[in-house]
Amino acid sequence: MTSAPSRRAPAPSITIQVQSPLWEAEPAAEQTVRDAIAAAAATLSTADNEVSILLTDDKAIRLLNRKWRGIDKPTNVLSFPAAATKASVRMPLFGDIVIAYETLKRECDDDGRIFLHHLAHLTVHGFLHLIGYDHQVEAQAEEMEGLESKIMTRMQMPDPHLARDLNRDA
Repeated sequence: MTSAPSRRAPAPSITIQVQSPLWEAEPAAEQTVRDAIAAAAATLSTADNEVSILLTDDKAIRLLNRKWRGIDKPTNVLSFPAAATKASVRMPLFGDIVIAYETLKRECDDDGRIFLHHLAHLTVHGFLHLIGYDHQVEAQAEEMEGLESKIMTRMQMPDPHLARDLNRDA
């Protein structure tokens, strides 16, 4: 007797564009991003969708941050949720996630984080924003951080919030 095939949700469609040559220093970055999106989508049962990732630099993300948020400085990650349209019924587009190399690297250097772990965390964080999670109020922040921790654990990576709390207490 053979066992029934496992029913696994299809992985989301992921498009990654590398806009900055700085990312060449991290050859596993694209696979890390794919793994993070897949883990987040599987955890939240939202796999049959599409997401676009732009790996860029501080200059480009600063322009986007200024244009869309009115903040004239670079940031580590931005999320741009897609508007629901009739065309999105067949293959819903969650939206776009933009990640800046230099800011991510600087945060790793300053906080002793592993680059690919922090990249995975920022990808998960951006994905959660795309599907409606936020952290503007404490209760929302706790829920979002709990999901991030769960997804990172699923990826067999350190809980970024536990590590942050331990560093803060040191």
